[in-house]
Amino acid sequence: QVQLIESGGGLVQAGGSLRLSCAASGRAFRVYTMGWFRQAPGKERYFVATINWNGDSTYYADSVKGRFTISRDNAKNTVFLQMNSLKPEDTAVYYCAAATVTGSSPNQYPYWGQGTQVTVSS
Repeated sequence: QVQLIESGGGLVQAGGSLRLSCAASGRAFRVYTMGWFRQAPGKERYFVATINWNGDSTYYADSVKGRFTISRDNAKNTVFLQMNSLKPEDTAVYYCAAATVTGSSPNQYPYWGQGTQVTVSS
């Protein structure tokens, strides 16, 4: 089992950048696929990005491709989401999640953090 804690959210103007971090507990962090998802008020939770266990494979939602970068540091049990050129439509609560399989569906991820709010003003 793994426990996840996100940080790094906040308020930023359109065009700005934020870097989210997700710290994981447990020595088995390196075996997990890690994902970032987001959920705006009144909407479903949507896939943002995922990275495999050793970081050599990443996958992004079309809406963030070229603007967001997911990475991980297995020595520090941490996964990151660098968000550049932010838009007001990126406003949401961002969640990191862990899974033992590769995928973009929230249902494939059994472990979740509590979320961090990202607000992008126009």
